[in-house]
Amino acid sequence: MLSLTCLGGAGTVTGSKHLLTCGDTRILVDCGLFQGLKNLRELNWQPLAIPPRDIDAVVLTHAHLDHCGYLPRLVLDGFRGKIFATPATRDVAELILLDSAWLQEKDAEFANRKGFSKHKPALPLYAVPDAERALKQFRPAPFHHEIELPGGATLLLRRAGHILGAATAQIDIGGKRIVFSGDLGRYDDQVMHDPEAVPDADYVVIESTYGNRQHDRSDPVEALGGIIERTVQRGGTIVIPAFAVGRAQLLIHSLWLLRQRGRLRNVPIYLDSPMATSATELLQTHQHDHKLAAHDYEAACDAVTYVRDVEESKALSANRYPKVIISASGMATGGRVLHHIAAYASDHRNTLLFSGFQAAGTRGRKLLDGAREVKMFGQWIRVNAEVAELPMLSAHADSDELMRWLSCFQKAPQHVFIVHGEPEASEALRERILRELGCAVSVPLQDREIQL
Repeated sequence: MLSLTCLGGAGTVTGSKHLLTCGDTRILVDCGLFQGLKNLRELNWQPLAIPPRDIDAVVLTHAHLDHCGYLPRLVLDGFRGKIFATPATRDVAELILLDSAWLQEKDAEFANRKGFSKHKPALPLYAVPDAERALKQFRPAPFHHEIELPGGATLLLRRAGHILGAATAQIDIGGKRIVFSGDLGRYDDQVMHDPEAVPDADYVVIESTYGNRQHDRSDPVEALGGIIERTVQRGGTIVIPAFAVGRAQLLIHSLWLLRQRGRLRNVPIYLDSPMATSATELLQTHQHDHKLAAHDYEAACDAVTYVRDVEESKALSANRYPKVIISASGMATGGRVLHHIAAYASDHRNTLLFSGFQAAGTRGRKLLDGAREVKMFGQWIRVNAEVAELPMLSAHADSDELMRWLSCFQKAPQHVFIVHGEPEASEALRERILRELGCAVSVPLQDREIQL
């Protein structure tokens, strides 16, 4: 008996966890944290529908927090199996998980010091030693190499684009082939390779982040340059909340291209994110996992000033000269970017520029929805700055690109399951798949077991 259960990433763009069960074998595909709305974040503290010790293995499609960030908790709660991922994903996961654990510890420490937690004492979801234990359980699964999984299952990873190391996962188990899209990247991206075609599958589990939208096809580099130039002309600073892995590197490359075109020559560019700095260095370690030539990568990185310590970051917030600041986190939910938003949001000359998906309940989404005040550090910050968006810089495939990837299958799958999307996006993609491909398609519910 083969079944699929979505333990996360069902009806929401966060917390991806998909459980395959075949007899006594249980394989979890992705193991992400819930982020965004409080009712979603609280799910991180609820026990999984299955004891972690009963899971035989984890397959990780990529290392964004909403796909890998629950791994230390899974280990803390008893998971002892192997975690299979591409070598680049393992290296990115090391940055992401250790940073997440450190933040969990700091948040608990702050809550205890200020006394605002209803828990006495407030505890972190997991700590740095838990993340270190999880990293020891990783095993390499290179692209295009068939890997044996528990219970006689096999795994084959192909490139998904999106970020460094990201993969689609083909799992053969119980006489069936199930393909998980993970997060699909863009076609013709300037940094990442195209998502690779998958020839056949009995079942497909596909993300739907942008299932109801098409990205603007205008040149993102030109659009970025236009926003920066008009902000600088009025004497302002551009603050760009950016995901430390993927988006920050794309922005650095885009800014370098603008300088190659003779623009922004006198505009200082700062990367204020230790994790993004480390992730940028991984481009050199995993040269074959992206398109950039070594000399272009080095030239682009040389055009940026890297902010390493807290004192430098504070000085950057106090500096009122026009400039570009790229800083994590991408949805303005934490990290150094909050201090920059607090410093620059009230001045109409400045711009807060978002370059990726903003989940419901995040500060980024509230700002894009027109909020003129945001709460940070216990205070309300007035927003007079321009708030702009560059959705064409997104690392997620849009509706047309999701359909392009699905259309590569030599015959329609028996069933397509739509996950990792807000309800409107998932439903729009469901209707489009039904209309254009004619195969069975549905949107799974959280914790509902589906017999395959």
